[in-house]
Amino acid sequence: MDNFGILPPWLAIDPLLQGWLLEDIGRGDRTTQALLVEHSQSGQAKWVAKAPGTVAGLPLAARVFRLLDEKVSVVPLVTEGERCEPEQAIAQMDGSLDALLMGERVALNLVMRLSGIATLTNKYVEEIADLPTNFVDTRKTTPGLRMLEKYATQVGGAINHRMGLDDAVMIKDNHIAVAGGIGQAIARIRSRIPYTLTIEVETESLEQVKEALEHNADIIMLDNMSLAMMREAVQIIRHHSNRVKIEASGNVTLETIRGVAETGVDYISSSAPITQSKWLDLSMRMG
Repeated sequence: MDNFGILPPWLAIDPLLQGWLLEDIGRGDRTTQALLVEHSQSGQAKWVAKAPGTVAGLPLAARVFRLLDEKVSVVPLVTEGERCEPEQAIAQMDGSLDALLMGERVALNLVMRLSGIATLTNKYVEEIADLPTNFVDTRKTTPGLRMLEKYATQVGGAINHRMGLDDAVMIKDNHIAVAGGIGQAIARIRSRIPYTLTIEVETESLEQVKEALEHNADIIMLDNMSLAMMREAVQIIRHHSNRVKIEASGNVTLETIRGVAETGVDYISSSAPITQSKWLDLSMRMG
């Protein structure tokens, strides 16, 4: 399956990019503006990978440069989600040297960060590629970068979990404690939310799994369970209903993900691709 990420509209992204450009440029790029007295001077640059990885974020890089000068041309030499190798050119830029030099760091930072996420995500996805289980991201994201980091996990082959607290209901351990139990939490919440929202319940024991089933949860998360308990929970849920989706979460690593998937869960969620990924090293070379 081809990895496919959907970027939000530029209306949502441009304010972020403009803010990051302003943070970096401040009152002006002293170096570039002093060096290039003739501001109409144009040139060419290419981006080169310095390590292997999965590329993500090139449309954002193009947007950064075009916010500085709409005439800048950015030609991707790889597609989003494609693997690159060291010394491989991944994009070429033509246009105002002012724009290319002033936008270089913001554009590179974004693509290096997002490509790092896509690279690690893809490693997780490949571990279970022959199984029917889907890999899912989480809300453990960098404030201000969530929609772009979650775009990167899509490019890496993952499926997005909820984007925010308003997407769906997830009843976690603290909600259960506040409500006095899973049944009470589901009943109270269901009476107060739009009927289109799904209700997911985080469970840590087989007793909680049964309680969530009894009160018609739409999705049941098996949190930090042993593989043996997880397999038993899957059997209980499947015997009760084929409609209920099952998600596994907690301490998922590249070494353990396949064993978790083999228990029969529908989804495995992990924050690791976002919280533990290393930036993909890229450089911009002029001329």
